[in-house]
Amino acid sequence: MSSVPAWPRTGRKLRRGDAVSRRLTWSLMLGVAISLAALIASTDQDAITNLLRHDAGSLVLKAALVVCAGGLLLTLFREKLSRVLEAALFWVVIVLLLAVGYTYRMELRDAADRVLAELMPGHVAGRGRNVEIVRARSGDFAVAAHVNGARVPMVLDTGASSVVLTQEAAKAVGLPIEVLSYSVNVDTANGRTRAAAVTLDRIAVGGLTERAVPALVAQPGQLKSNLLGMSFLNRLESWEVRGDKLRMRGSP
Repeated sequence: MSSVPAWPRTGRKLRRGDAVSRRLTWSLMLGVAISLAALIASTDQDAITNLLRHDAGSLVLKAALVVCAGGLLLTLFREKLSRVLEAALFWVVIVLLLAVGYTYRMELRDAADRVLAELMPGHVAGRGRNVEIVRARSGDFAVAAHVNGARVPMVLDTGASSVVLTQEAAKAVGLPIEVLSYSVNVDTANGRTRAAAVTLDRIAVGGLTERAVPALVAQPGQLKSNLLGMSFLNRLESWEVRGDKLRMRGSP
C-alpha cells in the first residue's frame, strides 16, 4: 500500500492564530471605545474634566481603559515590543556600567595601576604623592622616573648617597655634559672614581615630584644604570621596602 504524504498543519495553525489575534484586537478596541465613551458620558461636564476626575466610578472606568489600551498595544506590537525591550535593556545596562565606572573611576584607576605594577616592574602605582613599585625579577626596584621632563629608568640604591646619572641620561635630560667638572670623589664597588655634581630641576616618580635635587653625573663608561639614591629619598616624608614592594610618600 502506498503511503499518503501528510501535509504540514503549520498553515492551519497560523491561520487559526491570526483569527484569534484579530478577534482579540477587535475586542480590545471595542473595550477601549466603550470605556472611553462611558467615561466621557458619565457626567455632564466636558471631556477633559471627566478624564481628570478621581471618584470611584471614574477610577473603575479609567482602569478598564488602561487595561484595554495596554492589551491592544501588546497585541498590535508584541513582536516589535520584544525587540524594543531588548534594546532598552541593553542601553540601560550600558548606562549603568558607565555610571558605575564614572562613580568609581579613581578606585578603578588605582586597581588598574596595581595590576600593571605587578605585571610590569618599574610601573609606578598610586595616587598623588603616595606611590608603590613592585620589585623586579632581578631583585632590584626598577623605577620609571622622569628627570627634567625626560623619562629616565632608574634603580633604587639606598647605598648611594646621591642620585647618579649616566652620561647618556645626563644628555637626555638636558645637562651640559661638555662643561661638567668631575671633581667629586666617589667610592664604588669597582673602586674610587670621580663624578660631576649637578642640581636637577625636578625628579618625578608617578605623582611624586621633588625639585632642585642634588645629583651626580658619572664619567663615561663608569656606570651602567641610573641610581635613585638618598638625595632623593631623604626629601620624602617616608619610604619603606616591605616584602616585594617599595612604598614612598611625599612631603605634604
